[in-house]
Amino acid sequence: MKCTRRPWDTLARWIALTTLVAMLTLLALNALFSQLTDAWARPPLMETGLIEKIAAITRIIDSATPEQRPTIARTASDPIFNTQWLQRHEEAKLPVIDDPEYSDGALRLRQQLGRPDARIEGYEPSDWPTGQPGARYAAMIELTDHSWVMFSLPARSWGLEEWKRNLIMLALILVSTIIVALIATRHLAAPLQRFAEGARRFGVDHKAPPIPVVGPHEIRQAILAFNAMQAQLKHFIEDRTQMLAAISHDLRTPLTRMRLRGEFIEDAEQQSRLFRDVDEMQAMINSALEFFRDDARLEHATAFDLAELLHTIVDDLKDAGTEVGFEGTQRLVYVGRPIGIKRALVNLIDNAIKYGGEPTVRLEADAHRVDIRILDHGPGIDAQYLEQVFAPFFRIEGSRNKHTGGVGLGLSAARATVLEHGGTLTLSNRRDGGLEARVSLPLD
Repeated sequence: MKCTRRPWDTLARWIALTTLVAMLTLLALNALFSQLTDAWARPPLMETGLIEKIAAITRIIDSATPEQRPTIARTASDPIFNTQWLQRHEEAKLPVIDDPEYSDGALRLRQQLGRPDARIEGYEPSDWPTGQPGARYAAMIELTDHSWVMFSLPARSWGLEEWKRNLIMLALILVSTIIVALIATRHLAAPLQRFAEGARRFGVDHKAPPIPVVGPHEIRQAILAFNAMQAQLKHFIEDRTQMLAAISHDLRTPLTRMRLRGEFIEDAEQQSRLFRDVDEMQAMINSALEFFRDDARLEHATAFDLAELLHTIVDDLKDAGTEVGFEGTQRLVYVGRPIGIKRALVNLIDNAIKYGGEPTVRLEADAHRVDIRILDHGPGIDAQYLEQVFAPFFRIEGSRNKHTGGVGLGLSAARATVLEHGGTLTLSNRRDGGLEARVSLPLD
């Protein structure tokens, strides 16, 4: 598939565009939030003009005669904002508190009054005893003749304090930034995630379909390269399978002729040696071809119960007269190639039976990995050979006689299967004697 390049659709441009959109969105939301908060949480007291209004009414009442003051106070009142002129402080019937002196905005109010020494008191609804009616916001200002003007409000209407308003604004901007970032990064992360899932799927199933070519230009180029590599590997595997089938046919024919000619050898001992060599060569060829061709690797990955698979292997061996123990969870769903996994496990368990006797299989799993441990009670393996035994055709006893354990491809095939599933296969000697084969497979 040819990738048509769109000049604007690159990672660099997407990052720049995301940054620009995020900044513009923040500016727009900031303006919108400012309007909303101004309507919902009115400006702070110092920004409402209430200080100036109180100061103006107080100056008017202070300059009027005592007879005019009640009328002026009633005229300055409205259903929410109440003004009263009182000859004595006691007439206000305000609660007794430790420090009634008003502090917020007092300096500015005194400046508006032109009286730096003016006495000002402030009260809040919480100053009234619980359950007592009449709780309200109130401000008392002493006039020059020591009478008082009381301003009262039933509820606060001049909004939140500035730090609270800024905190709300910051929270809203933070939320909007996260939303913009999630939307933008999702566009970039989704193709990468599909790319990674496709690569993992191909690791356990080489017949997996190609990855869809979507996303920015650089990601599409990487997907195209991966799909091309996947197609080449498929073609290589198919060619290799055909070539090995031809080799199998071509090699079996001369071996058959050798056996036929051996029938004419009169020396029985020489004839027996020749037949043994031919049989050994035939076994090696068959094992090698089975290892390289391995039809189990061509099966599709599927979800299956790994614990049930192990139970089946153990039960089959018990039916054949071999005692094998099993410990671990009774159900574990795993996605892989069950035929290949079964063949690898049977190979490992057969080795444990052959060289250790009555092995134990343990199945352990957590959120990320599953471990299959095959424990035997045999002599173990010298530390220098623990890794070398995985090499094709390597055998510790130095013999390839089929009667002493095959041709040395079992562990190589088992490790190849485990590696194809993204896992590891290791051998280690147990402290109390015997060998442990550990198969570790990823679950995510």
